[in-house]
Amino acid sequence: MCRDSWLILCVCDAISWDSLHVRSFRMVHAKIWTLKKHFEGNPTDSNFELKTVELPPLKNGEVLLEALFLTVDPYMRVMAKSLKEGDKLMGQQVARVVESKNSAFPTGTIVLASSGWTTHSISDGKELEKMPAEWPDTLPLSLMLGTVGMTGLTAYFGLLDICGAKSGETVLVNAAAGAVGSVVGQIAKLKGCKVVGTAGSDEKVAYLKKLGFDFAFNYKTIESLEETLKKASPDGYDCYFDNVGGEFSNTVITQMKKFGRVAICGAISTYNRTRPLPPGPSPEIIIYQQIRMEGFIVYRWQGDVRQKALKDLLKWVSEGKIQYTEYIIKGFDNMPAAFMGMLKGDNLGKTIVKA
Repeated sequence: MCRDSWLILCVCDAISWDSLHVRSFRMVHAKIWTLKKHFEGNPTDSNFELKTVELPPLKNGEVLLEALFLTVDPYMRVMAKSLKEGDKLMGQQVARVVESKNSAFPTGTIVLASSGWTTHSISDGKELEKMPAEWPDTLPLSLMLGTVGMTGLTAYFGLLDICGAKSGETVLVNAAAGAVGSVVGQIAKLKGCKVVGTAGSDEKVAYLKKLGFDFAFNYKTIESLEETLKKASPDGYDCYFDNVGGEFSNTVITQMKKFGRVAICGAISTYNRTRPLPPGPSPEIIIYQQIRMEGFIVYRWQGDVRQKALKDLLKWVSEGKIQYTEYIIKGFDNMPAAFMGMLKGDNLGKTIVKA
């Protein structure tokens, strides 16, 4: 090899090494929404603070994630009590691996991650869930956060395991046009149940009827909740899927059939309340009607049962047996607005933020 060729080779090697060196230490700036001040009553813009942080270089076994879609859900209002002021807000996101030092998650892999309200994050891969291999190209990835994700699973297990809904029974679900309630009603119809749903606007009631609900009404415009419930199902209710709580549920309990089952999924009517909570349902009714009431969190179901539920949900959606609607808000900077709007009921279907 001549001297000039040797010099060219050395220079090329140096350039190649420098390029690798720069990439391995490439710094990424992540936007993060934090809890500036604990909520008191309805959340406001002053409760949130947007920060920018610089992420460290990846270590072996780690991946860099970039958020594609993020979710806001009612449980966040309650769980925020466990955070310290200044902490990042929690939640799931659909993300893409944009840099990887983990062979199990090559660059470009789509994953479900519990990274919270952030545009970028670093993960060791242990808590990541890959997009199912059988995911159809025709379905949006955001459904991994909703109908074929946590909210769909909540509906599935709450209705089928907690309520144990059977063909021929009558199911009542409130907040029925929301992310969970709309799936509850559709699964109940698939299982041969009569379904009654309540919602907070005429537009949402029309949506429920389009989904196949047997009876739906706007609870804000009726004269009497008690009378409307009786009209919808004179014989009472076998199963009640409760997303609302409060006085609404007290009224429903009086109309449960003997051996009725109640799945307590949420109590969104009370989350922003600053006054004392209303008294609960009459113990006599629960005792003598032998009603079973059970609260639940979807993370109870893991492993094979969870995977079966996800496959069922994906199959039903792919076949058009379960319809979905997403309320998509664009821009990561709009996370707080999306969250506050969801708590007020602005959304039809699942609220999603597109990063």
